[in-house]
Amino acid sequence: MLRLEQLCVDMAGVQVLRNISAAMPAGTTVAVVGRNGAGKTTLLRSIMGLVHVTSGQVCLDDAQLLAMPAHGRAGLGIGYAPEERIIFPTLTVLENLRLPCEVQGLKHTDIQHHLDAVLEVVPQLKAMLPRSGAALSGGQGKMVALGRALMVGTRLVLLDEPLQGLAPALAQQYVESIGRLRQWRADLCVVITESNARLLSNIPDQTWVLERGALTHEHHPTPI
Repeated sequence: MLRLEQLCVDMAGVQVLRNISAAMPAGTTVAVVGRNGAGKTTLLRSIMGLVHVTSGQVCLDDAQLLAMPAHGRAGLGIGYAPEERIIFPTLTVLENLRLPCEVQGLKHTDIQHHLDAVLEVVPQLKAMLPRSGAALSGGQGKMVALGRALMVGTRLVLLDEPLQGLAPALAQQYVESIGRLRQWRADLCVVITESNARLLSNIPDQTWVLERGALTHEHHPTPI
């Protein structure tokens, strides 16, 4: 379970996150919805260790994440797909996918096992594997970023504005991949930020709203 306890983040004298407390159980998909500037990206970066947290706690089960560097958190099974994708242009898609596992020192057989599973969840990546990262469209780059996050995200996956700028057909494929995550790993917790909750269809188990850095509403949708 991911737990946030009274999480506060200040940047340049401005309070970006204000006393965020939340519990996100294993096996759930949580949407964090809010306008631009509400603090969604900062929230995910705080969990990943990419911004300084002013006060509060971030815990994954019994591990206190704030005591760990960002790469240590990835080693706990946390995958992160940032909004800006950050695909290495000089590497192939296959090399981009394998890289986080190689950095963690995983064995070749384990990396291949992860790759096989990711290609089942995101089958669109199969045809892209030999392509250069520089040859990808923006939407294709987002699919690769999703796959790369899943290569190491065995317990928690953070997806920042994944549908932003995607063509409708590609957005639908992305949502379908998110839906397949439960078949791949039933205990995985997925946190998705989005400006428009309707784009996620009925995928989330919970939808939370961030407004001006504060968690203002928690909604459990009724199954259709």
